[in-house]
Amino acid sequence: MEAIFNFVIQIIREPAIFLGIIALLGLLLLKKDFSTIVSGTAKTIIGVVILTQGTNILTSSIEPLTTGFNLMYEIDESKIEPAIGSDTIINDYGTEIGIAMLAAFVINLLVARFTPIKHVFLTGHMLFWFPFIFVSVGVENDLTNLELIIFASLFTAAYIIIAPALLKPFVKKVTGSDDFIIGHPTTILSLIAGLVGKLFKRKGRSSEDINFPNSTEFLREISITSSITMFFVYIVVNLIIGFEHASQAFGTDQNIIIYSLMQGILFGAGLTILLLGVRMMLAEIIPAFQGISQKLIPNTIPALDAPILFPYGANAVLIGFIVSMFTSVITIFITGATGVFSFVIVPLTITCFFEIGTAAIIANGTGGLRGAVAGSAVAGVVMILLVGISVPVLNGTSADWIVIFGGNDFSLWSFISDKVASVFN
Repeated sequence: MEAIFNFVIQIIREPAIFLGIIALLGLLLLKKDFSTIVSGTAKTIIGVVILTQGTNILTSSIEPLTTGFNLMYEIDESKIEPAIGSDTIINDYGTEIGIAMLAAFVINLLVARFTPIKHVFLTGHMLFWFPFIFVSVGVENDLTNLELIIFASLFTAAYIIIAPALLKPFVKKVTGSDDFIIGHPTTILSLIAGLVGKLFKRKGRSSEDINFPNSTEFLREISITSSITMFFVYIVVNLIIGFEHASQAFGTDQNIIIYSLMQGILFGAGLTILLLGVRMMLAEIIPAFQGISQKLIPNTIPALDAPILFPYGANAVLIGFIVSMFTSVITIFITGATGVFSFVIVPLTITCFFEIGTAAIIANGTGGLRGAVAGSAVAGVVMILLVGISVPVLNGTSADWIVIFGGNDFSLWSFISDKVASVFN
């Protein structure tokens, strides 16, 4: 029984297989022919794998910037080391995390079937990481066994039901349809950016309508634009910290200009691959999901990973990343100099790109180019404050994880759930 349980957990944690099964089920319910079923299922899986590899390439191309910004602003890189640690939480409480994950997903299906909230959360790896966070909060509050499972299950279910629903109108404004919504920890940052964008009532031009002279028409290609942009970001950081220090900071023997150029090209390649995977996966999963919507849970839509939105605002993603990197690093410097937090926060390049990149698309939808810039700037500040309130909550368990991947819904919901747990405790 335990082996079957672990097998199911591994399937859900693997986005490609999980979404492939969803596509397979949908196509079977639509009674498609054998060839269409095999093709749709395979293309969904391959599309998700391509998307994931693109994400990995993007992550590897921007991670060195964290070290660069640390040197640039003389930020101490001392690590937060909680008493237990995130690895121990995963190893020691894997069963509790797995049960909470499955229970929350079942609750989500029941809510979608019998209430007006009609979405199913299908971002598999996030279905794991949220119960991981809530189990950590429960351990911090001395919850054990059944009460820990119930606590993590209910909060995970609440998150995957509430958060995507909050973003639904903003996503529709961007995409123009209800084909899908976003199931990703960008919600709080995207809501803030979207509301800031609304302040620009005269929306103006979109970030995607930036005019280029005929001689620079090639810049309309996002792979080229993103490569050039990241190249210049690296060059600026190198110039400020000094080329000799840069080589040491980035851990490379390459000429630093060549290194910067290759990091830029790597970024452009990763974004191109990611967008290819998104388009391939969407082309299959949306039609296939109609089978589930028509036959099992009427009128439902899938809540999917944030990069699904990238084709609707590739320029906005870059704007969100660059603007939030600078505003967040400045915020780190200010909070460090004033002693607001008793611990060190390092730049969150991954959150800046994926969460705030998505938030910039939302802000562009509500306020155009100016909304995207302003929304990203505010989100960059809020991101650091969210890390600041969540590290003390997870100080004994997963603070080492939240300081790298937080500053988003993980941070906000760990804070909220801790307050609830402390009341009942």
